[in-house]
Amino acid sequence: MTVLLDAGVALVNATTPGHDGTDPVGAPTGRELQEAVRDALTRDDYRPTVSPATAALLAGVAADVRAVYVAAASGDLDAAAARVNDLLERTEARPRLIHTETGWDLHFHGPDQTVARGWAAGLAAGLALALGSDRGGRLGVCEAAPCDRVFTDTSRNGGRRFCSTRCQNRVKAAAHRDRSRP
Repeated sequence: MTVLLDAGVALVNATTPGHDGTDPVGAPTGRELQEAVRDALTRDDYRPTVSPATAALLAGVAADVRAVYVAAASGDLDAAAARVNDLLERTEARPRLIHTETGWDLHFHGPDQTVARGWAAGLAAGLALALGSDRGGRLGVCEAAPCDRVFTDTSRNGGRRFCSTRCQNRVKAAAHRDRSRP
């Protein structure tokens, strides 16, 4: 589940418009979108080939995944679950046990084995597993205005509020400046 949530966060943050810290971010297009999707899904043992069609489909899925994080971060787990159920239905996620070098792994695929359908189904299933466990409340959106990047809180106490140390430090420095003013 962690690999799927991490990939979902990377995909959302790389392909959706908004703010990264204080910097405005546009949605990538063309070759830049293909590279952003490939980089978001790449792991040490996996580097997908991403076509323009795959990139476009997964950018659309990223918008849906963002909506799940936004709903969960605002405490509306019912809305988050409804969006995940819609994604599960659209992707026709099907669990499969796949034998790898390290043993059996649970994968989720759509009715075909394309990169786009496989990842879309996997992302939907990862979100479903998170919402169906104690991780539902750990899907977050950065609280450092105007940043809107998403994250999955993996801290021990579940108290993460920011997408990065950079945003956390920016908020703490601003609070310190405010306290130091006469």
